[in-house]
Amino acid sequence: MRITHRHVDIFRALMNAGGVTAAAQALNTSQPTVSRELARLEQLLGLRLFDRVRGRLHPTAQAFALYEEVQRSYLGLERIAATATQLRQFAQGQLSVVCLPALSHGLLSGACTRFLARHPGVGLTITQQESPYLEEWLATQRCDLGLTESEATPAGTAQQLLIEMNEVAVLPAGHALAAKRRLKPSDFDGQAFVSLAPGDPYRHIIDSLFEQHGVQRHQAIETHSAVSVCAMVKHGLGLGIVNPLTAMEQAGPKLVLRPLTVAIPFRVNLVRPLHRPANPLVDRLVEALQEEAAALRRAGGRPSASPDAPAPPA
Repeated sequence: MRITHRHVDIFRALMNAGGVTAAAQALNTSQPTVSRELARLEQLLGLRLFDRVRGRLHPTAQAFALYEEVQRSYLGLERIAATATQLRQFAQGQLSVVCLPALSHGLLSGACTRFLARHPGVGLTITQQESPYLEEWLATQRCDLGLTESEATPAGTAQQLLIEMNEVAVLPAGHALAAKRRLKPSDFDGQAFVSLAPGDPYRHIIDSLFEQHGVQRHQAIETHSAVSVCAMVKHGLGLGIVNPLTAMEQAGPKLVLRPLTVAIPFRVNLVRPLHRPANPLVDRLVEALQEEAAALRRAGGRPSASPDAPAPPA
């Protein structure tokens, strides 16, 4: 006859409860059954685990040593059960997200706050990548989710629109044009301007817009990111046009933003690699991103998309 889990359960219950009656109640069995199985366990082990003194059981030194080993085994089983429960409740896990640097500030950080409030035990890894490395990460299935501004869907992924707004103008506080509620392309004529880098796709769109309207700006500074554009504008080095998410995040006492009378669409797409193992937490993060996107749309409004819309009086 071998030691069974039943023997171990009875021994542990006796050690925890301190007596046969309480152990039997804890195991929902009878006192004679507990006494009989304890006697069998002692016979199988060749050890006296309890001294019987005046009808009570007193653990021996061997019993305490055995109990420590039993507890370690039970703690391991309890950890497995707790982990399984946490996984069922999405209380544990790991997600990886890759995105453009500009999207890791307001949009993604706000969504992460929402997500982690609901799933505090989940770990998030955020990796910032510029194109084309961002698209390469997604195509090679290196992450669970991606945020891009590109209209092209990377191979092996599915893409959906997350948010669409319009680019906005950013001005130093106190600038004369800040008195206007919306700015026309002609308002920028002769103004110092802080541009995005020549390789940025929005740089080409903005330059083309001003060229179409015959507007001559003074190109004061070129810089790599919308955050950097805002920093330069705050110091009075010129005006700028950037994505609304960065503009709303950077707006403050030194920086004001104004919508344009012409539309320069800004879109952010959700990209899901199709060959990653299924993870229900991805859906929960997408929900948080959609909620944050809706909140940002409400906060930023929708600038007029009419190219001919006149600026209202200041």
